[in-house]
Amino acid sequence: MTFFERFETDILSGKKTITIRDSSECHYAPDSIVEVSTFEQGRRFCALRITSVTPILFDDLTDFHAEQENMTLTELKEVIADIYPGIKQLFVIKYELV
Repeated sequence: MTFFERFETDILSGKKTITIRDSSECHYAPDSIVEVSTFEQGRRFCALRITSVTPILFDDLTDFHAEQENMTLTELKEVIADIYPGIKQLFVIKYELV
């Protein structure tokens, strides 16, 4: 699994506990361990245990999701819209550091 470098500190500190992805990354299974690296350089920085994968519509995202991403809801929706323009169906992948 990859993350933009700007999210590394929040992941390692436990401030970011979910990631919201499109259907190409909905295959993760609860209890699986995934290696995590930066999107930009492919540098490994941790391992995560997937705890759940839940479908959600873009319009159903809430402040609770934003809090788990360590963002405001406005920021979260802007980031998602930049990465996945026009997307409606998403998946919330909840994880914990191992």
